[in-house]
Amino acid sequence: MNTLKNYITLIGKIGTDAQYTKFDNGRSVARFKLSTQKTERKNDGKYRETTQWHNVFAWGNLAEFVEHYAQKGKKVAIHGRIVNRTYLNPAGVKRSKTEIEIRNIIGLS
Repeated sequence: MNTLKNYITLIGKIGTDAQYTKFDNGRSVARFKLSTQKTERKNDGKYRETTQWHNVFAWGNLAEFVEHYAQKGKKVAIHGRIVNRTYLNPAGVKRSKTEIEIRNIIGLS
């Protein structure tokens, strides 16, 4: 049987300070943005780097680790899974969002 897996590994820089939330049920989550670079060759033959931003989150003990040690500008490698979700914005309009749920994080600088 061929089983497909939802895994992603990204290496980039933390672009925002983590927003840590502790819920009444004792669970906690930390969210931040991660930037990655992509080099593209343009029609004129010159290369240009572009930045892509990723919404990242972690639960529980990993969220607490992120809150204390993941500072803006730090280079990290993350491993996790892609999560697609929908929600209603404050105006009641349905929106969708793609995020990365961290399972492992390694500081690189």
